[in-house]
Amino acid sequence: MIIVGGSSSRDLAKEMASILDCTYIQAASTKFPDGECYTRIDTESLDDDVVIVQNTYPNDNLIEMFLLQDAVRRLGAKSVTLVVPYFGYARQDRVFKPGEPESAKVMCRHLNMGCDRIITIDIHKEVVLDNFDCPHTDLKAAPVIADYFRDKKIDLVLSPDIGAAGRAKEVGERMGVPYDHLEKTRLSGTDVRIAPAKMDCTGKRVLIVDDMISTGGTIIAAASALREAGAVSVSVACTHGVFVNNAIERLTGSALDTVLCCNTLENEVSHISVAGIIADAVRKG
Repeated sequence: MIIVGGSSSRDLAKEMASILDCTYIQAASTKFPDGECYTRIDTESLDDDVVIVQNTYPNDNLIEMFLLQDAVRRLGAKSVTLVVPYFGYARQDRVFKPGEPESAKVMCRHLNMGCDRIITIDIHKEVVLDNFDCPHTDLKAAPVIADYFRDKKIDLVLSPDIGAAGRAKEVGERMGVPYDHLEKTRLSGTDVRIAPAKMDCTGKRVLIVDDMISTGGTIIAAASALREAGAVSVSVACTHGVFVNNAIERLTGSALDTVLCCNTLENEVSHISVAGIIADAVRKG
């Protein structure tokens, strides 16, 4: 087996190769003066099963993935598995107005042309993967998040809303601590109370878990409300740290004590590794 790392997932790909004790090749990627993507895999042949590790977000990384698929096929890969830690366009899975594309399906169709299997992590909606003709697996990061915080003396695990309550349940049960979801209650035309639906957070060390943080506004408001309600500390961990518009700076400067994410998107707070669960999935075939 050979692991090929794309430019978006260098550290994750290297760690996977180390766990699997297999060959690692870092693809060279750059841009032409006009902004077009150039990539090359510096080897004479890939006469083996190949795993490409590369995000499809933002757009440049998506183009790079398409090019890498073609490159490994040309080098003689026996099979091609795509590991897409963060699947771009997965949230655009429905058509709301006439004239809109079903973007998630479009991406699946194009990626499908050059792969034999695909592995994702906490994709926004798992049903999106049904657009692939090849075998597909969506891995869950909740266990690795729970294991990371197991010795951090967390008393209560919360999700930002009832829609993500299942994630809080999975993390809480694995850690052996209570779990709940946050609930917004409108007190007046301008005032909204944010608090756990059932549990009391007074005197507790709280961990908020979610699949993704983008702007961070909801998490910042929740952390402030929890501290005002008596929480001793508030930490947040997500699978995908998208962090747009200086979100990391705003999150770390808020009422939060700890801000962490998995290394599906590599950044300064992506200290929770999903390499182990991906390696296990690749090994099982």
